[in-house]
Amino acid sequence: METTPLIASPNEHIAMTDKTPAPGKLTHFDQTGQAHMVDVGNKNDTHRIAVASGRIRMKAETLALIQSGTAKKGDVLGIARIAAIMATKRTSDLIPLCHPLALTRVTVDFSIDESDASIGCTAQAETVGKTGVEMEALTAVQIGLLTIYDMCKAVDRGMVITDVRVMEKHGGKSGDWVAE
Repeated sequence: METTPLIASPNEHIAMTDKTPAPGKLTHFDQTGQAHMVDVGNKNDTHRIAVASGRIRMKAETLALIQSGTAKKGDVLGIARIAAIMATKRTSDLIPLCHPLALTRVTVDFSIDESDASIGCTAQAETVGKTGVEMEALTAVQIGLLTIYDMCKAVDRGMVITDVRVMEKHGGKSGDWVAE
């Protein structure tokens, strides 16, 4: 089995950089199919923004408990918001090939929909850097919704997390993208 040295000589570095992915290919795999962290060293720093959203569906009684603020574990949405923000700062610890980022702003908002007994979560992450913040926004949404589940599972184990997705991203070489 071939191994790559931990510290490469200058000539070995040249050989390693020749393994960049071909256009239209997945960026986290080199031309030989090996996983690698994408080299963003030559990219320009730009203001980058990503917005993600998702929802958690539950029993109407569970939603009423959250709205009343009388859940046994406390302010469900307040704690979920803090958990979501904290999660953005740990994204690169959770996702192996994700770059650690210096976040400049994170917002997390919840919206209650009584008609289908659900709570929507929208997270916006921002940075000025060489790579986007989509993963941070998605992580915030997932952890925010998981926190709601955790805090309410004693009364409703059937809650369903759904529709988690990137809604928009701005900045970088590829510019703006908004979901249809």
